[in-house]
Amino acid sequence: MRIAVAGGTGRIGRLVVEEARRRGHDPLSLSRSEGVDLTTGEGLPALLRGVDAVVDATNPPVSDVAEAERVFTTLSRTLLTAEGEAGVGHHVALSIAALDRVRGNPHYAGKRAQEREVTRGPVPFTIVRATQFHDFPAMIAEWSIEDGEGVVPPLLLQPIAPADVAAALVDAAESPALGGSFDIAGPRTEDAVDMARRTLAAWGRDLPLRAAWKGAALGVEFAGEVLLPGGHARTAATTFDDWLAAETR
Repeated sequence: MRIAVAGGTGRIGRLVVEEARRRGHDPLSLSRSEGVDLTTGEGLPALLRGVDAVVDATNPPVSDVAEAERVFTTLSRTLLTAEGEAGVGHHVALSIAALDRVRGNPHYAGKRAQEREVTRGPVPFTIVRATQFHDFPAMIAEWSIEDGEGVVPPLLLQPIAPADVAAALVDAAESPALGGSFDIAGPRTEDAVDMARRTLAAWGRDLPLRAAWKGAALGVEFAGEVLLPGGHARTAATTFDDWLAAETR
């Protein structure tokens, strides 16, 4: 298959390109570093001719809800329009598990806008909703340092390895368009504070942690079991312990 990957040099996009190539497909990266502007769409229809599926793994930075909705809507609309003109048969979008449970967060608002565009767009689609990645709690700690301590909220997660997300996206591209979404998650639930502490230790970073909502990068709208996937989530194989062992090597 000829598979184009929007955001193909980003964290997940790069893994999708590698996984598609490993399976014998012909991946094409659609990224700014390779001269592609997903905002204007200039040149996209020509690049997409002969492409069987597009995987959208873009993750633009956004600062507020209005900007997030505008940016994600524009990117998705531009990409889908070009795909329609080029005759692409399948659009696969990476989204977030439990997307509809979190309100007020810019990134979640942007992803909901993206899903609306995909659903009403001209190309048959599949939306893959992933849970948080294994290093997410450690990233939270480094985003929210107060008085020399990383503040990590007591989140309950069912984290997934980025490589497993990439594999699920290629699986979706190889399959018929679902016309809907499905969740993917890691095999077990984990405590975010414990995950952050163990990850930072594996990385050799000496950052004391404080478990708290006040001062954390995420608000209480993420509390409880909000971030856990739906009951019919597809479960990936890599546990947090497996991932951490690889990080420690």
